[in-house]
Amino acid sequence: MANTSDIRNGLCIRYNHDIYKIVEFLHVKPGKGPAFVRTKLKSVTTGKVIENTFSAGHKIDDVRVETHKYQFLYQDGEFYHFMNVEDYTQIRLVESALDQPKLLKEGEVVTIIINTEDNMPLSVEMPASVVLEVTHTEPGVKGNTATNATKPATVETGAEVNVPLFINEGDKIRVETDKGTYKERIKE
Repeated sequence: MANTSDIRNGLCIRYNHDIYKIVEFLHVKPGKGPAFVRTKLKSVTTGKVIENTFSAGHKIDDVRVETHKYQFLYQDGEFYHFMNVEDYTQIRLVESALDQPKLLKEGEVVTIIINTEDNMPLSVEMPASVVLEVTHTEPGVKGNTATNATKPATVETGAEVNVPLFINEGDKIRVETDKGTYKERIKE
């Protein structure tokens, strides 16, 4: 058992008969009244995000987890196959266990959180950003923009990302995985 002072990003807790991962938290100490912790919790089984407020000192049931590095191998239908980079064992996960499955390309190394009680995978943490090649985008037209104009682009994994007008087919771009947004063009 832990309490609210142990809350941190990535902590997995048992709450409302489900396992949630804390994705955001804020300790609040108002001038009047008791302190509390405002949290955003993401269900590791359904992917649903809920907000909850815990009063200070509230006991929370934390779940003991281990993290392992896995390499993404391939996808078939709704299943994604991964291989442990240390012992080469393979597991498969359903698409709902991944935060941004459209940004995952073959060979990408991710961190998988595993519940130590039953060895069940809980969630997949992508790297902060991934480098992807633009496979299709309309050409940008100079002069018809005010500021910060973007256009849709399809990347090699099939995901669609809004990019600046100067990005062309064949360019490699860095995409932030948490929001699925364009970060920068990679020069070679």
